[in-house]
Amino acid sequence: CLQIRPQLNCSISQVPALVIMAGTVLLAYYFEYTDTFPVHIQGFFCYDKSFSKPYPGPDERSKIPPVLIYSLVTAIPTFTILVGELCAFFTKAEETQEKTIVTADCCYFYPLLRRIVRFLGVYAFGFFTTTIFSNAGQVVTGNQTPHFLSACRPNYTALGCQSPMQYITERRACTGNPLVVMSARKSFPCKDAALSVYSALYTVMYVTLVFRTKGTRLTKPTISLTLLCLAMLVGVVRVAEYRNHWSDVLAGFFTGGAIAVFLVTCVINNFRQLQPCTPPLLAQHPESVLGVPMVTLPCVESPLDNLNGSQVRGKAWWSHP
Repeated sequence: CLQIRPQLNCSISQVPALVIMAGTVLLAYYFEYTDTFPVHIQGFFCYDKSFSKPYPGPDERSKIPPVLIYSLVTAIPTFTILVGELCAFFTKAEETQEKTIVTADCCYFYPLLRRIVRFLGVYAFGFFTTTIFSNAGQVVTGNQTPHFLSACRPNYTALGCQSPMQYITERRACTGNPLVVMSARKSFPCKDAALSVYSALYTVMYVTLVFRTKGTRLTKPTISLTLLCLAMLVGVVRVAEYRNHWSDVLAGFFTGGAIAVFLVTCVINNFRQLQPCTPPLLAQHPESVLGVPMVTLPCVESPLDNLNGSQVRGKAWWSHP
């Protein structure tokens, strides 16, 4: 790898990243489409008004159905990243100029393809991670939706409900459709809100930190506010249709936002091509062997080094004849 052509960086195998990505997708599939992880069964109070909202129907009948949400959170970031990278490539923005990577003697990864795969790959990983966190929270907590009792249809007479303060823990208390009842037990956090905020915030950070062309002083805030407002609208609709509580939506916002911020700031860390603090041996190659710029750290002089240096000078002076 040290004897390759000038201006070309070496890259090692991406097998670990592919294995992690495959495991994340597989885990998200098991959470979403299988019964591998059973939902925790919570009890309820008789005639609880906070869970007695009318049943709004399946999610497909919502004003913002899951198909529309998944389409938008997939299409908008992909389109934005593709347009942004193409514009940066053809305008030759300095912040986006990277070196070509060569693997072995045959495979080349050019900067444009490399950056697109990097941004979209990290976004896809975060998308499935957000899905896992949301599904895991719903399975572990088993919090009921506002329309839980309408979907459950408990027989209060058979359960012996004498007062609203009586707590029912019977697992077979519900007489409604088992699938609808199980769906009504998955409320916290709101997965649609988490995915919407994750997609919007990731795209906003990309637009804000990457777009450097002239005339974007007003365009970037407009795009950012529009995406964030759309994400907030998803949460408002979920609450208005009695599909989630406000606490569920806020927890979803926090989950998606935290994952987006973490991936941008701590994982890829390449929205800004800053010069990292590296040893002299790596000064000519600021990028890591993976082709991703190293995390930018401030150059801080260690107090131990100062202490050792003063001790050495003191000994030399003391031992001087």
